[in-house]
Amino acid sequence: EAFVHTGVVSEMTGSSIIVALDENVHCETCSAKGACGVTDSVNKTVEVVDPEGSFKLNQPVEVILKKDLGQKAVFWAYIFPFLLMLATLLTTSLFLKEWMAGLLSLLILVPYYATVYALKNYFRKTFKISVLSI
Repeated sequence: EAFVHTGVVSEMTGSSIIVALDENVHCETCSAKGACGVTDSVNKTVEVVDPEGSFKLNQPVEVILKKDLGQKAVFWAYIFPFLLMLATLLTTSLFLKEWMAGLLSLLILVPYYATVYALKNYFRKTFKISVLSI
């Protein structure tokens, strides 16, 4: 199952396109709007890397977001960093003072998010957004 949003191609840069999403009146009543994340965005644009097909500026399109990818995104963005911090805190509190253990558990996020940033191309391929011409 997937979420479908309509929009227009607003930019074309290299191998990606930027789609400006239309304001969707159905978002307010949608039961999955918390998982989708499109309604939280202020500018409501989506970058689609390596879209299949050819597109033109101001062309109406449909953006398709797969539902199952939302759980993976939540895991890598929130759950895993929390578990990493907790494990670091519990492990280092056995050997160090509390304030040092707390500081290290926070600092462990720096290499974690640096690694996530370094792997951004992998995540772009994993969390691929599809776009179709209308």
